[in-house]
Amino acid sequence: MKILIIFIIGIHLTAGVIHSHSYIYTGTSGIPGFPEFVSVGLVDGQEVNYYDNNLMEMIPKQEWVKGAVDADFWKRNTQNIIGTQQVFKAGISILKERFNQTGGIHTFQRMFGCELDDETGVTDGYMQDGYDGADFISLDLKSTSYVAPVKEALITKQKWDVADAERRKNYLTQECIYWLKKYVRYGKSSLERKVPPQVSLLQTDPSSPVVCHATGFYPDKVMISWQKDGQDLHEDVDVGETLPNHDGTFQKRSELKVTPDERKKNQITCVVEHKSGDPIHMILTEKKVRTISPGNVLFIAGLVVAALVLIAVVVGVVMVVKRGSGYKKASPSVCSDTGSDGSGTSAEPLVT
Repeated sequence: MKILIIFIIGIHLTAGVIHSHSYIYTGTSGIPGFPEFVSVGLVDGQEVNYYDNNLMEMIPKQEWVKGAVDADFWKRNTQNIIGTQQVFKAGISILKERFNQTGGIHTFQRMFGCELDDETGVTDGYMQDGYDGADFISLDLKSTSYVAPVKEALITKQKWDVADAERRKNYLTQECIYWLKKYVRYGKSSLERKVPPQVSLLQTDPSSPVVCHATGFYPDKVMISWQKDGQDLHEDVDVGETLPNHDGTFQKRSELKVTPDERKKNQITCVVEHKSGDPIHMILTEKKVRTISPGNVLFIAGLVVAALVLIAVVVGVVMVVKRGSGYKKASPSVCSDTGSDGSGTSAEPLVT
């Protein structure tokens, strides 16, 4: 399985670019200090617009996106998303009743959007809802019907199959693609830039796993592998998820369990492959490994957790569901019309 995953990633690094446009809505209840509703618009993983209930205004997050929309765009979509915010608040109350819950912390999310392969022209779309970190309901484009993985979603499926499925499919396969192409055209220089990764080797002590950490790269596709004397290593390797940095770039890490004796007898190398240039080879030597004290590791881990919590609320990445051959983030739930930017927002009932 590890060999297959590496093979697939290697193909993806050299394949044509797959552009994506998505919206992520996150409604929360019972989380002090966090917004109760957040909307984030993304193009190729870049945040292009943002709204939360404290701000009460949709704002651009990239300079280039301003040229892709008309003067009234932000006002129109602010009004649309305020309606969605009200829908989400009602939706959480409905779901708490469905799941026989009172009080506590709850998250209600939706992610929907479309993808375009710039080489083949093949398109795809998706819409997924999640509640408290688990799948709630999703749209199957092939059958034009909803999939309800839990019994609490069956009543929603029955109603949405009749009232919403065809309309949502039309949005995902037509209007969303129109906006995606427009955004890619206006943001070409930013979206198609290539920034190489900065690679470091980290370790807390000689007996702990060695971490190969790549950061600051764009786009987000990267492959990190280990070699021993030029041969690929697959055992005792733990590859982490690709995570966003605050500046729009990405980071990823891979851990290798290796004994001090193995390091002395063999040449251990971390190989980082990214489309920005040739593979980076970091040979594991005493001089190249940065030793971090356990206290610093705990501090860094705390920062990572804090960053992930922030991402969960701001970007909506609270749950991850498997869709097809890749992974997609699940998110809030709003049965909605397409907005003026193709965001699909309205104030219709959520989970009726």
